[in-house]
Amino acid sequence: MSAPRSASDLFSLHGRTAIVTGASAGLGARFAAVLAGAGATVFAAARRTVRLKELADSDARIHPVACDVSLEADRVRLVDTALSATGRIDVLVNNAATSGETLAEHESPDSFAGVLGVNLTAPFHLARLTVEAPAPAGPPPAGRSIINVSSILGLVTAAPLGGASYSASKAGLIGLTRELAGQWGRGGTRVNALAPGWFRTEMTADLFADGRSSRWVERNTLLCRGGHDHELDGALLFLASDASSYCTGQVLTVDGGWTAR
Repeated sequence: MSAPRSASDLFSLHGRTAIVTGASAGLGARFAAVLAGAGATVFAAARRTVRLKELADSDARIHPVACDVSLEADRVRLVDTALSATGRIDVLVNNAATSGETLAEHESPDSFAGVLGVNLTAPFHLARLTVEAPAPAGPPPAGRSIINVSSILGLVTAAPLGGASYSASKAGLIGLTRELAGQWGRGGTRVNALAPGWFRTEMTADLFADGRSSRWVERNTLLCRGGHDHELDGALLFLASDASSYCTGQVLTVDGGWTAR
């Protein structure tokens, strides 16, 4: 049994290596900055290299990696890059996602499969590559943390907005989280999901720009507003750090009370 530690030490990521996908903007960029701020060496991955460079310029602990997670070769290269540089991977944040069509009747089977490829298959493969990498040696504690960024739309319907492939992929990510937690727990790897509610990001810009839609979010959220990106900082650090050392297979929902209705 591990000895009790101070609160500041529990949330520290000094000496650890993290990978964050979809890190060029929105929640992903924030995730990378937060992990780096806690002391981690962060490999921030995305397709938009200009934005990645801007993020890396803000903190020397952030290293940009051009990566299209829909491509198997890019996923392998991302993990190899982190391992070559630091020799370890302690935290994986599977954040990259695409939204797909709004209405199910407008979505082709190929388009549906494409969304699942980015939102579900890629996180699975990256998680597997992370677990198959050499285990971190010596201090800090060697237990890895994999954080799959799901959504409240993996828990409840997106209607009247729609999004069949997106919702299916996010629900699948929750199921994947539980299964991998079950398979890998014996080896000390923790796998949890983070399920954000309605946050103001590039993906939801049109939603919040429309008065009717914005009021719909306010009306159906117990805190009567959308979330700000910094309001996921604590949840992310909890799952990434030793503060959650006895937490695996869980879905941490941060939604202002949307799913409590």
